[in-house]
Amino acid sequence: MEPQEITPCSKPHPPVVGKVTHHSIELHWDLEKAARRQGPQEQWFRFSIEEEDPRVHSYGIIYAGYATQHVVEGLEPRTLHRFRLKVTSPSGEFEYSPVVSVSTTGEPISSDYFHRAVNMNDEDLLLRIFQGGHVKVDVPNKFGFTALMVAAQKGYTRLVKILVSNGTDVNLKNGSGKDSLMLACYAGHLDVVKYLRRHGASWEARDLGGCTALHWAADGGHCGVVEWMIKDGCEVDAVDTGLGWTPLMRVSAVSGNQRVASLLIEAGADVNMKDKDGKTPLMVAVLNDHEELVQLLLDRGADASVKNEFGKGVLEMARVFDRQNVVSLLEERKKKQLPKKSSIR
Repeated sequence: MEPQEITPCSKPHPPVVGKVTHHSIELHWDLEKAARRQGPQEQWFRFSIEEEDPRVHSYGIIYAGYATQHVVEGLEPRTLHRFRLKVTSPSGEFEYSPVVSVSTTGEPISSDYFHRAVNMNDEDLLLRIFQGGHVKVDVPNKFGFTALMVAAQKGYTRLVKILVSNGTDVNLKNGSGKDSLMLACYAGHLDVVKYLRRHGASWEARDLGGCTALHWAADGGHCGVVEWMIKDGCEVDAVDTGLGWTPLMRVSAVSGNQRVASLLIEAGADVNMKDKDGKTPLMVAVLNDHEELVQLLLDRGADASVKNEFGKGVLEMARVFDRQNVVSLLEERKKKQLPKKSSIR
């Protein structure tokens, strides 16, 4: 028995308008005919969405196929668009629907405009933006930073307070896993650090490498921030997930800052803790040629006799990497620690 030909029996309904934004319009259509699909695709109804070009008052196809919805994108805000649906039967007959008119919405406050106010430390503009409403306070900029992250990093305390009072999430993280507290700690903005702590920021948070805010504060070298963090109860010997480094090891590797190292050691940082390769802070300081920090670590109880997992000690490392000043320091210290030979009478 020959399959019965299906033809458009009546004028189709116009496309139904779904979600509309300032740059897109969602359309869907004729689910009834789509539900009657049987057999191979060539026996299905085919749909086309056509849009009017207002300059020449003619229609052009913007979608053709067998789907029942389409999103028109890349539109301008507050612009009127006119669409019609063309339904074509398997035999090639077709009908047009009535035209539907729909306008895109007004453009919301641009995230670029919002971030520009923060970057410029423009408190009045930021307040006006919030008064205007419809602000996505946590929308990131092109670098993945929220407005709070930017304000915290730059030390704009008043903007930080405005953003927090307008509902920003203090614990959001950027692409590398750093939150606003870490950024403020690294940059040394103590007022911002204190404010974020009062409003829910946590010392326990870690970035993608497992580093805490104290790791970043140690990198930044701001003693006032490090000292306050320790008093506020952050963990001194937190270990990252990459190399297994504590904040003291970061100091030994990056800056060699003796004052920061002293604060950490006085707060209980372990001068002989080993990383994943068996290196101690002393070894890391030797490898990075931080001579004065090497002296400090030795004075604070660092064990120069410890070997790493390859059986290498600090003196051997210093020689291999030609750290001449450190070699002299270690050899001199070793001589002083040798027991004096008693004279034979």
